[in-house]
Amino acid sequence: MVRLLVAWAINAAALWIADAIFSGVRISGFWSFVIGAAVLGIANGILKPIVTLLTLPLVIFTLGLFMLVINIAMVALAEWVAPNFSIDGFWNYVGTVIVIWLVNWAAHTALDRLEDDGRGARFS
Repeated sequence: MVRLLVAWAINAAALWIADAIFSGVRISGFWSFVIGAAVLGIANGILKPIVTLLTLPLVIFTLGLFMLVINIAMVALAEWVAPNFSIDGFWNYVGTVIVIWLVNWAAHTALDRLEDDGRGARFS
């Protein structure tokens, strides 16, 4: 349960950073970030694997580049569901997906290192 809440917070932080960086990304209000992050987490956890499997030949043919399109679709779904959440233009979607990916990668890498350091300290 804690990992789910941490992932939710990381996605909300990623959306906040994308909102701060790109003028074409507008997210207003605390609940817009919370709902957007929740939809993004559910979409990435449930829908993305199904869509990836269904489009696997296209993903392979494009050497994985089609995954960008799938990730844009997941962000578009979050935009559609969350109130006061708007992204204008293709490149703002691409930038948002890249920011979300970078924030998730950095946060999960840091959390994994902290977790590994905690384990090592107990056994030494």
